[in-house]
Amino acid sequence: MDKQTHKEQLATAGYPFINRELSWLAFNYRVLQEAKDKTVPLLERVKFMAIFSSNLDEYFKVRVATLKRLIKLKEKTRKKLEEDPTETLDQIMAEVHRQQQEFGQVFREGILADLREQNIHMLTENDLNAEQEAWVKDYFEETLEPLLLPIILDETETHLFLKDQTVYLGVKMWEPAESDCKPERFAMLEIPTKKHGSRFVKLPTVNEQRYVMFIDDVIRFCMPRLFPQYKVFDAHAVKVSRDAELDIEEEVSGNLMAKIHNSLKKRETGYPARLLYDPQTPQDLLDMMMAHTGITEAELVEGSKYHNFRDFFQFPDFNLPELKYDLQPTLVHPELEKADSLLAAMKEKDYLVHYPYQSFDYVLRLFEEAAEDPKVTAMSATLYRVADKSKIAKALAKAAKNGKLVTVVVELKARFDEESNIFWAGKLQKAGANVIFGVPDLKVHSKLGLITRNEKGKLVNYAYLSTGNYNEDTSKIYADHALFTSDKRLTKDVEQVFNFFIDRQPNKTFQHLLMAPLNMRQNFVKLIDREIKNAKKGLPASMILKMNALQDERMIRKLYSASQAGVKIQLLVRGICCLMPGVKGISENIEVRSIVDRYLEHARVYIFHNNGDEQLYIASADWMTRNLNRRVEVAFPIYQPELAAQIRHIIELQLADDTKTRSVDNSYIKAETPTAMRAQYAIYDYLRDMVPTTLDASCKPTE
Repeated sequence: MDKQTHKEQLATAGYPFINRELSWLAFNYRVLQEAKDKTVPLLERVKFMAIFSSNLDEYFKVRVATLKRLIKLKEKTRKKLEEDPTETLDQIMAEVHRQQQEFGQVFREGILADLREQNIHMLTENDLNAEQEAWVKDYFEETLEPLLLPIILDETETHLFLKDQTVYLGVKMWEPAESDCKPERFAMLEIPTKKHGSRFVKLPTVNEQRYVMFIDDVIRFCMPRLFPQYKVFDAHAVKVSRDAELDIEEEVSGNLMAKIHNSLKKRETGYPARLLYDPQTPQDLLDMMMAHTGITEAELVEGSKYHNFRDFFQFPDFNLPELKYDLQPTLVHPELEKADSLLAAMKEKDYLVHYPYQSFDYVLRLFEEAAEDPKVTAMSATLYRVADKSKIAKALAKAAKNGKLVTVVVELKARFDEESNIFWAGKLQKAGANVIFGVPDLKVHSKLGLITRNEKGKLVNYAYLSTGNYNEDTSKIYADHALFTSDKRLTKDVEQVFNFFIDRQPNKTFQHLLMAPLNMRQNFVKLIDREIKNAKKGLPASMILKMNALQDERMIRKLYSASQAGVKIQLLVRGICCLMPGVKGISENIEVRSIVDRYLEHARVYIFHNNGDEQLYIASADWMTRNLNRRVEVAFPIYQPELAAQIRHIIELQLADDTKTRSVDNSYIKAETPTAMRAQYAIYDYLRDMVPTTLDASCKPTE
């Protein structure tokens, strides 16, 4: 009998698990579904194509690259792994191929056709009329040609390095115009998207007909200008995705920043996770490119004529707002908007702010006020992903310059945001802040702030706890919750978290917060066990759990046990979900829903019935092994009934969504009597209706 993998053993023992990698691909397919959905405004569908492509790029750079590294391990070592990486990779590639085929079909038969109906024409090099040909030639000579540096492949013996996430054209040319030229030649050139500022070129509008081209096709059309020695050309795109995993010992030492810098350089030169190529590429051209780049057939992934669809984030909107989502002006908070001082308001009561519906400006105001307040003696914050021009980081730097004790925990290992975090860490250090670079063996993922104020000789703490990052940019598209509080029960525990960052001693006790890796898993298990006990006693027992990802096997098995005991469990999981609902005798009391809509569902909410005395936590943590075991995460209770009611109502709207909700197999979930309930729009209306008529509900952004 063949040796069973760990997950196969669990499955045969009656515990079914959905493969993590295939579950993630299923999530990304939900993004593609939005691009297919004709009820989504056309230019938003174009953006969903970009999101799908960007997600898949990152997936190959991280997950697929990791699997390929595992495959390269010695066979004896590989046998110790829970899963066979070769088998997993084969499953991934088969599903990716299927999705890529559908992606191409959606683009050709859906997006392009619908753009044409709106008088937006994507032209290729073969579609130009005489006037357009003349215009494109002039544009190429003036704008693009100076940015191009073709490399003749058969004239160089040197290794050609293809930059990560960059599109190149491989060119085959023949029929020489001159007798002393070789019968055929091969070349490569980089598509200069960054230098050009966009992947697209807008041609002149004629009679309200709008025209746009990929710069790829502009270059294809102008090949004779680049290579005048030849008459016939064939040009096909390729793109490499390189391994983005940072091989860093997760230790905190004086040279950690240097290690990150070095690893970022390696990221650009990491081994290829895939080479995406046009299947119409002639074999001799493909062979020539592989020979000069060192990329093998193992890295080849069939794509289409165009790569890097994430560049469609830059697709011109032609000033057609009707092809985009209806505007949802950011809302004011009905009470914080009237407050002259946020600290004074927080002294009186707690507040919840719900992004992106309500404004992120209140966080900026809080930190800027604290930086200037002479009674504030200390400020602390955890920075995981901040905006490039972060006003939060600037406020912390200003506080340090104003003589306050500023402690900032900067997570240098926040994937793909390392450079920005390094930049701000340096700025904060120069301003005089105490910058802590994480914790040994842990990634700091919690989103916390603590402000200490001297009030009549006593030190009073104010805390900011959130499910989302200190990031003005992502706060406009990530749906999160944030608590502004001076509740001593919470601020005392937040202070303990920052003490942990400073002294790194795990002997901290928390009365109210759940903190990973110290007590979060254990307390969530206790909360589930209490529901199991109540169910066995015949008492009402239920849970509503919302998260980005559910992968941890121990927590999934605990949920299976709860289901078997009769606990009703409703899961809202946006991304990876390894739990299989509806299995008779195991998970028949569990339902799983996933919402993908105009905003990214990012909040984590955990609600436990507790025999009517409901307990509600919001958190930075998903139920993934990495979050519970290897990250500093915080879940915090919502004690004020009116604030808990806000979260509860938002969750109820999401559970009632019958427009953008899918099941684990990506089927749309419709109510028996469809109501066209679209949660994200209903949440906006709910929060707008909370604003009194004496206030303008729309927020005026701060400069």
